[in-house]
Amino acid sequence: MVETIVPPETAPVALAELRAFLRIEGVDGDAELAAQLRVATELCEGFIGAPLLERTLRETLAARAEWQALSVSPVRAVTSVDALLGDGSAVALGLETYGIDIDATGRGWVRCAAGVGRVAVTYRAGSAGDWNAVPEPVRHGILRLAAHLRMDGDGVPPAAVTALWRPWRVMRLGAGAVR
Repeated sequence: MVETIVPPETAPVALAELRAFLRIEGVDGDAELAAQLRVATELCEGFIGAPLLERTLRETLAARAEWQALSVSPVRAVTSVDALLGDGSAVALGLETYGIDIDATGRGWVRCAAGVGRVAVTYRAGSAGDWNAVPEPVRHGILRLAAHLRMDGDGVPPAAVTALWRPWRVMRLGAGAVR
């Protein structure tokens, strides 16, 4: 199970860019535009298979001695590995009881000593630290999709948008990650 602890930052720059893209002056309707940007960003992340903006996540795993891949990548940092007790509370594990690694592709890996039970791994994942670090074609695709949604689009990204996103799409084959 993966839960978001700290969501990505709101992108005021993106809102200004969408207003300019749509040639809208003033701030009337900003709430609706912001919602369309969020939906467009979520659809983009679903299409490319990775979070765009960095966020803090907590993932619960069964503690195993073999390496296990974290569900979301690219991982920027693993900040803590805690043992989960029967009552739901968490206790920080000592460094000697677990191992962490982030490989060259940005995949995060964790392994734990036997007898720990379940662990909660807290980590930061995402392709970019802020909206300005998102690649220009991806940003433009999000703006185009948000504009499409504003015109009562059906939520399916047009071919022109997916063509912009396709080079950043992450494809994984196989049922599970084994190291």
